[in-house]
Amino acid sequence: MTLRDLFVTGVVMLSAVLGIRLPFTALLCFTWLAYMRPQDLCWGFARTARFSLLIGAVMLLGWFLNERGKRPFTRWDIRTRLILLLLALTTVSLSLAVNQGSEVMDYYIEFFKIIVVALFTVGQVDSRVRLRAILWTIALSLGFFGIKGGLYGVLSGGAPILQGPGGMLEDNNDFALALVMNLPMMFYLGQIEEKRIWRMAAAVGMVLTCITILLTHSRGGALSMAAVLFVITIRSRYKFQALSLAAVGVLAFVFFTPTHVFERLASIGEYQADASANARLTAWQIAFRMIDAFPVLGVGLRNFQAHWAEFSTGLTQPGGGFAYVAHNSYLQIWAEGGTLAILTYLALFASVFVSLFKLRKLGKRTEGGDWIFQYSRMFEASFVGFVVGASFLNRGHFDLFYQLVALVAVFQMLAYRYAAQPLNERLQYEELDELPPLRVKGANEELPGWRPDPLPPGGAGSLPRWGR
Repeated sequence: MTLRDLFVTGVVMLSAVLGIRLPFTALLCFTWLAYMRPQDLCWGFARTARFSLLIGAVMLLGWFLNERGKRPFTRWDIRTRLILLLLALTTVSLSLAVNQGSEVMDYYIEFFKIIVVALFTVGQVDSRVRLRAILWTIALSLGFFGIKGGLYGVLSGGAPILQGPGGMLEDNNDFALALVMNLPMMFYLGQIEEKRIWRMAAAVGMVLTCITILLTHSRGGALSMAAVLFVITIRSRYKFQALSLAAVGVLAFVFFTPTHVFERLASIGEYQADASANARLTAWQIAFRMIDAFPVLGVGLRNFQAHWAEFSTGLTQPGGGFAYVAHNSYLQIWAEGGTLAILTYLALFASVFVSLFKLRKLGKRTEGGDWIFQYSRMFEASFVGFVVGASFLNRGHFDLFYQLVALVAVFQMLAYRYAAQPLNERLQYEELDELPPLRVKGANEELPGWRPDPLPPGGAGSLPRWGR
């Protein structure tokens, strides 16, 4: 038993105790376990302990015992309905699949849990305090590995990082994608903070995370990182400074990037001679054949490999070590879930980007709404990273993607509720959980709350600044 084991176990047990009374505490711990994977940093019993299962059970039990009837399990808007529809279509498709073995069912259970947690997140995050808390939990959890890997790369002279921490982040490509999606969160959350030290820390964390992404040798990760940095630059209020900083970054990349990273990135333009790239093209051709043969409901979740031999006739077979998957999240959803599933998946993307566009405009015209404007750009850049990276990775069921979709649903409701308050109440009560329930255009669900009493003699400063 090591100190790490004791520390991680202590945090989990404390969160479990608090989670019975306050399920949001358990949700934060579950998020921490999912993205920082502290159990994988231990060497004793904590490494194999099923902490996520324990905390997941606690947060659901805590909601049932203490919040059922007071706080909804989830809130329904277009995104939560589309997520649930995608789960239903995946379930029907799997029920008709050829392969329903234990490995496939284990994967389905993981996907089911991802959807449940996403829906639960929408119900639990009902204030700016909670939204900020869970966003920082995600940013710091993934930022830990971005900073750690960047420092390792600098001190080791650019040694490659070919494996992630574990779980859904174990593959180097998936690890790189998660770090790319975290870049905007580190940047914009840091910008919103009032203390300069947080902004500086976020900037340093971004630089080290970029180094980590390059050292993973993930070409999809490198392309999606370039897309995210481009979006952050063109969205900047200070474009000249941003472009100047980008130019410095390019020069640093050219002069200090290790040769093996250059060679890996150079292979993007030489796909004809690259065995891995050619194998991906073969996988995409096979995916289209599956789509043509099973257009409505697909071949079934995790059944791509089971049908590989059937649909690969006449195509060049990849060499050893190649994973028999679609290597494209959209083709993965389409081939395994069918046309109905891919249309639902794309509708989910459309709903997110349309909402963020409207919220960015709302933030501009709302007094005191800079946080709305900044959060809109943050989510937008994160999803751009996923859209690009998912074109090269088999991550249609990525847990971070679905949790961020859930947070966009929460963000929209909070933003419209904030903008609808009278200015004096908006500035005085914005940090409290309970605000007047309002039903306004753009807010798809009425949030619970109460009309606050007049301010006490001490003013807003005498009010508590914590969530329930």
